[in-house]
Amino acid sequence: MEFGFSLPGRGPLAGIDVVLKLAEKADALRFDSLFVTDHIVMPASSAKSVYPYTTSGQFPGGLAQDYLEPLATLSHLAHATKRAKLGISVLVIPYRNPLLAAKMLATIDVLSKGRVILGAGVGWLREEFEALGTPPFEERGIVTDEYVRLMRTAWTTDPVSFRGRYVSVDGIHVLPKPVQPGGIPVWIGGHTDAALRRTATLGDGWHPIGMRSSIRLAPPEYAASARRIQTLAREAGRDPKSITLSLRVPMEVRSRQAKAPAGERPFFQGTAEQVAADIRAYAEVGVTHFVFDSTHQDLDAVLANLTRFAKDVAPAFRSRGKKTASPKAAKQARPATRKAAPPVRRQR
Repeated sequence: MEFGFSLPGRGPLAGIDVVLKLAEKADALRFDSLFVTDHIVMPASSAKSVYPYTTSGQFPGGLAQDYLEPLATLSHLAHATKRAKLGISVLVIPYRNPLLAAKMLATIDVLSKGRVILGAGVGWLREEFEALGTPPFEERGIVTDEYVRLMRTAWTTDPVSFRGRYVSVDGIHVLPKPVQPGGIPVWIGGHTDAALRRTATLGDGWHPIGMRSSIRLAPPEYAASARRIQTLAREAGRDPKSITLSLRVPMEVRSRQAKAPAGERPFFQGTAEQVAADIRAYAEVGVTHFVFDSTHQDLDAVLANLTRFAKDVAPAFRSRGKKTASPKAAKQARPATRKAAPPVRRQR
């Protein structure tokens, strides 16, 4: 079981000093991954587009806010951290020339000694596509598929030759190659049937967002989508077990002194015992890597939450094959234990 943290690439915490402090703290607390998000430009008006993760369709925090470019940020994090994997949740693949993106990602993999994960998405913001001069918004799915295939080719062959509808190259060197054997793992973002098919045919992992106002992906929903991916993977001649199942959700471990808010408790927000129970519920349907968003915009609160999770929740899931979990962690996890979590699947 692996646990990651999504760094604030936009909004009031998106200053580089804050991002580095959070990254270094999460790395020291032995979080397994750090993720950043992607936008390049934001339109003054997004009347043509609907944000898929809110019921209003509006982008949280508005469009006029600082937004750190993810590849540049990961390059900095490759030096600032030592052990956590470095991912993008998700890179909008049609926004960038695929050879340039492949080269930058391979360089970051070299700088980080093999720690990069590429979360790949098709995008939703039509106005951003238009501003960047990408292939047509309506073709973003097939563009993404082709670009990912070219990037994989660039990571694994030399010289590189590729023939596609949108880009073709013949006999070029794209060096250095990534440190990771077989290239950088690609986790496909999204929850639509097209995203599930893309995961099954192209992805090393599935990386959806859950527990938002418009998309919950509760365990039964997640399980149904995972089964769909597995069926499609077998039909494509792939081993379903080679595909990592992940989930990105907001997370908050409340202190023992904090009063529970009124209303239904959201998944992954509650006491250490409750958050541990939620992790086990998703582990039972195959999730092996969680990426947590912060629920706060206050640095001290975010740091405290990371520390509570690392001390009061994570040890119960890291004891197998290592040291026995502390009595406190074992006691917290026990109420949620119905059967053991499945073994961790290796990324390819």
